[in-house]
Amino acid sequence: MAAVQELQDLVTQVRRDILRMVHKVNSGHPGGSLGCTEFIVALYNEVMELKEGFDMDGKDEDLFFLSNGHISPVFYSVLARRGYFPVEELSTFRLINSRLQGHPTTHEGLPGVRIASGSLGQGMSVAIGAAQAKKLNKDSNLVYSLHGDGELQEGQNWEAIMYASGNKVDNLIATIDLNGQQIDGSTDDVLPMGDLRAKFEAFGWDVLDIKEGNNLEAILKGMKEAKSRTGKGKPVCVLLHTIMGNGVDFMMYTHAWHGKAPSDEQLENALEQNPVTLGDY
Repeated sequence: MAAVQELQDLVTQVRRDILRMVHKVNSGHPGGSLGCTEFIVALYNEVMELKEGFDMDGKDEDLFFLSNGHISPVFYSVLARRGYFPVEELSTFRLINSRLQGHPTTHEGLPGVRIASGSLGQGMSVAIGAAQAKKLNKDSNLVYSLHGDGELQEGQNWEAIMYASGNKVDNLIATIDLNGQQIDGSTDDVLPMGDLRAKFEAFGWDVLDIKEGNNLEAILKGMKEAKSRTGKGKPVCVLLHTIMGNGVDFMMYTHAWHGKAPSDEQLENALEQNPVTLGDY
């Protein structure tokens, strides 16, 4: 098990990667990426069972599907820092002919990416299909997915959520990034989501909250509990309470940084708040 401090150092470095990637091309989504940094770092470096190397089938290992694909900067950084591809490739983010497009794609064969995502609402369906495939293949490993809270306003999710419980897809852990923000404002202002716990439970899911979704120890404890609830006839939903823009004071608690790049001065300020730990690319 990696020490929490080691994971925290990685979190800080991934934040730097996110900020530098988005700043370089003056394009991308830093807010949600920063808000999910602790979660994705914990997932890939402690929670999931992964094999060395990468193949699309993912047999006999845990799988992860990023449904809210616009937070690709955090996904790419964690994959690179985990060894899926060279860290130096992060410098090609959103450039023409790069494998690191604004939303993850599969046609360029980027290791770690199994689906094109970012067209919101589709990841739940894919994750359920992968989970059912594992059952058919007698593969005991789990499927994890991540979804934005605003993304749940897409109706396809609820068909999939109903299907998963109806078919006892109990090898799936779907996490909702519950930051209360989306591109046009707060989720309460755009389209109130109501009681998500009650909604998922009404659809037949087992639900747990991680109240401190930017705290590594809370995440590790919560995901261990989530894993313990798999295999019992119900899909598992984790409500991960995060802060958009976490780790950069002027980006926190606002939708304003959903899809905006920092200026030169703002980048310098943000990087000062997150001193280099493992080395920039």
